[in-house]
Amino acid sequence: MTAEALTAKQARAIDGRALDTLFLEAHTAQGFLPEPVPHEMLRRILEVATLGPTGSNSQPMRIVFVESKEGKKRLRPALSGGNVGKTMEAPVTAIIAADMKWYENIPRVFPMGKYDPANFESPERREIVRQAALTNATLGGAYLMIVARGFGLDVGPMGGFDRAVLDAEFFPDGRLVSIWLCNLGYGDDAKVRARNPRLGFDEVAQFA
Repeated sequence: MTAEALTAKQARAIDGRALDTLFLEAHTAQGFLPEPVPHEMLRRILEVATLGPTGSNSQPMRIVFVESKEGKKRLRPALSGGNVGKTMEAPVTAIIAADMKWYENIPRVFPMGKYDPANFESPERREIVRQAALTNATLGGAYLMIVARGFGLDVGPMGGFDRAVLDAEFFPDGRLVSIWLCNLGYGDDAKVRARNPRLGFDEVAQFA
């Protein structure tokens, strides 16, 4: 790599304001203002999020953007008590799910691999396929949150819900499996909590 090419790559680093928006000043939203999130914004957020890398470009994340009163009514029985209020208040609640048959799209999204989707359906590959779906869909959900913050929204990811109840309601055919939920909208700063402590570098990382 030439010095010029390296300099050009180094110049791509985002500035402090972007880091503040995405991480340093961002907090998990615990409440939301009564301001709707336009469908076109959600569409654009998802389009950008899908550009994040996944294994073999598999893109197994699937989303249901729950925003209507009827949709929230269907979602409510699956929620744990502590998540009901803020979820009912949020303009949008994204159900982040994984497509267990993601491999059906492989010829289109990863044509250079020359994979035959039928090869993924053997019993011995079932667990590999499932783990790939969950891992890469989780990546997709993380990208979605970061991009949403980049568009000025606040996010509130949640794991407190009954997956069996939710999946029976929203994904009865079993092809999709819910992973987690994320409230989206413009957060109510009056309900923001102080940031909890983070583990230090030496506690979570090492050099080898």
